[in-house]
Amino acid sequence: MKAYPTVRSCACLVLTLFLIASCNTKDQHALLRQENEFAKVDTVRRSPALAGGRAVLAEERPLVRTEHNTEQYEKRNENGYHEVARVPLSTFSIDVDTASWANVRRFLQSGRLPPKDAVRLEECVNYFPYEYEGPRDDKPFAVHSEVADCPWAKGRQLVRIGIQGRHVSLADLPPANLVFLIDVSGSMFSANKLPLVKNALSMLTRKLRPQDRVSIVVYAGAAGLVLPPTKGSDKETIIAALERLRAGGSTAGGAGIQLAYRVAGENFVKLGNNRVILCTDGDFNVGASSDGEMVRLVEEKRASGVYLTILGFGMGNYKDAKIQKMADAGNGNYSYIDSAMEARKVLVSQMGGTLLTIARDVKIQVEFNPAYVAAYRLLGYEKRMLRDEDFRDDTKDAGELGAGHSVTALYEIVPKGGVHPAGHVEPLRYSTNARPAGLENGEMLTVKLRYKLPDSNTSTGMAIPVKAGSVEIGAASREMRFASAVAEAALLLHASEFRGSASWDSLIQRARASLGPDEEGYRAEFVRLAKTAAGL
Repeated sequence: MKAYPTVRSCACLVLTLFLIASCNTKDQHALLRQENEFAKVDTVRRSPALAGGRAVLAEERPLVRTEHNTEQYEKRNENGYHEVARVPLSTFSIDVDTASWANVRRFLQSGRLPPKDAVRLEECVNYFPYEYEGPRDDKPFAVHSEVADCPWAKGRQLVRIGIQGRHVSLADLPPANLVFLIDVSGSMFSANKLPLVKNALSMLTRKLRPQDRVSIVVYAGAAGLVLPPTKGSDKETIIAALERLRAGGSTAGGAGIQLAYRVAGENFVKLGNNRVILCTDGDFNVGASSDGEMVRLVEEKRASGVYLTILGFGMGNYKDAKIQKMADAGNGNYSYIDSAMEARKVLVSQMGGTLLTIARDVKIQVEFNPAYVAAYRLLGYEKRMLRDEDFRDDTKDAGELGAGHSVTALYEIVPKGGVHPAGHVEPLRYSTNARPAGLENGEMLTVKLRYKLPDSNTSTGMAIPVKAGSVEIGAASREMRFASAVAEAALLLHASEFRGSASWDSLIQRARASLGPDEEGYRAEFVRLAKTAAGL
């Protein structure tokens, strides 16, 4: 016998559908009210006031997005140990990006641990300033080294290699030809995106000089020039153009990059600082948008002499993996801006390093002496590894060093006679890496570097030997102790298989004892965040 719904059940069904429809309508209205009150999203149209009569963007309606967590981080496999008898050379490109630690900080401040692939050890270590002495000669940078016992691996040693770039005062910076390339798509709607972009670039604008020039290119569903080249002395005009920007539409990042590089090229300053500053969450979805397409596009442009700085913003849909690859391919640097304080650090306090490149294609090659070292492991730099033959190949792209920037690299080494962490390895009978006798001259390794001056395509080399001999970590320099504490925190946050006996208590104590002057409070902030991470 067929069952029919009762009158009561039908009434309940109708009432339920009515309530769902009402709730959906209320939710939609609330979302629209929030959007209008929060950012006053407006369509970016053709406007003489905005672009001097030039065509800009013509989006029919702003795109409203709800936040979902679609952040993307590239998986990385940690560097393992290498037997010196088999692989005596370690070759990699420098990296001055600092985005990872600022992003990790964002997670910790919100009471969450970061995704393990968001933690890049070398970027965490290099986020913090170190008191390295600069060059005393005409070279663009000085190199320092130190050896101490490894805090998290008994019987092993930690080697620190520090590079300090030459400081250049603001008055001595060459004329700048800057193109602000700003993502104004719907995904940039929230307060920690486009409003923070405006604040950050306004800070930079206030530091510009009359000889500097700024252009502004924006992109959403299309790309447009909203401010032609304008003198740095005309700060009100530049800031007013920034303030008029509104978020709405899809994201044609490829078209924006093409236009920004064209504008930079048309206004190229010989022997000047020609740079595109891209501000985005990386959520490209129109035209060229895949990781491969964006990397190839940037690679094509880097030969123009125009450098690329990428500033990442936002959360929820942040595409770290894409942005990192683009920055690496574009002769540039990459920072994550999570606050006005971070914007000031990157664009004001470290303006010279962010905007002025003093050495290009900087490569490091460390040669280990088997008379002193049995095995080694480079901490971090997984995406910067090079083949040994790339070291002298001037066509091979590598990292750039900015004025005043410092770079720190750490090696964990197993001294000769120590136990290899992977266990016993049968020695080779016929080794192409065999070393002649008589190398026990006190040198445990040699640090070799190659670099190009900004206006040269030919590299210059230098070599710095490092003597054997390790000190207790507590007796090491303040810079070594603090760098090791940050590295140890990164090993724990990444859940590294090489973290050994690493502990929050140990690293917090070591970091607290090596704060130094810490005028900006970055090291003290690290200690606070390490305590937060320990509690999580």
